[in-house]
Amino acid sequence: MRGWPPPRTPKWRTCWPRRNDSGMYAIRLGDDGAELRPLEPWHAEEFLAHLDRGREFINQYIPFGSKATDLAGAREVLQRYAGWRAEDTASLHGLWLDGTLVGGVLTLHFDAGNGTCEVGCWLEPAATGRGLVTRAMRVLIDWAVEQRGIHRVEWVAAAGNVPSVNTARRLGMTRDGVRRAAHLHHGVRHDLEVWSVLAPEWRAAHNDH
Repeated sequence: MRGWPPPRTPKWRTCWPRRNDSGMYAIRLGDDGAELRPLEPWHAEEFLAHLDRGREFINQYIPFGSKATDLAGAREVLQRYAGWRAEDTASLHGLWLDGTLVGGVLTLHFDAGNGTCEVGCWLEPAATGRGLVTRAMRVLIDWAVEQRGIHRVEWVAAAGNVPSVNTARRLGMTRDGVRRAAHLHHGVRHDLEVWSVLAPEWRAAHNDH
C-alpha cells in the first residue's frame, strides 16, 4: 500500500512501526503486545482459527467472514480484499495480541479521487475492552487523511451495536444521521447510524494533543 506506514506518529499515540518475523511491517499499538499488521491470503489458516473462536460474536451485527467456514473460504475472503487493495478500493489489516490474530480494521469504498472512504472493524470476544480498535483505527485514519488525502472518513454501525457506536464517538466522529431499517441481518432489520470525521477536524484533534 502506497505511503504505509504513516511517516509520523502523533505524540498522543503509543504506536510505532517495526519489522516482525515475516519481514513485513508491524505497528505496535502500546505496551500490551498489540500489533497492527497486514492481513493477507497466506494468513488463511490463522484467520479461520480466529473466526472460529469468535464467529457468533463477530456476526452479531455484521456478516464479516460468515461464509468462511473452511480454509478455502477463509482464503477466498482474504484474496478478495487483496484484489480490492490492488485496485485501491479497500484494504484489510489484522490485529495481533501477543502473537495471536484477534481481529482487524479495514477500509471500504475507498475513493482517493473523491476523498472519501468508510472504515470498519471486527474483534473476537477475548480481545474486547482493551481499546485495540480505537488505537488501530487512529493509525488507519492518519494514513488515509495524511497520506492519501481522504477528506471524509465514514463509520457505519447498527444502532444496537453499542461498542461500535462508542468507538466512533471516541474517535471524535460526528453522528450524521440514521438510516432506518437499512440493514437486514439474521432476519432482523437494523437501523444504521452514520458517523464521520472530516480531515480538518481530525487534524485539529491531533494538534490539540
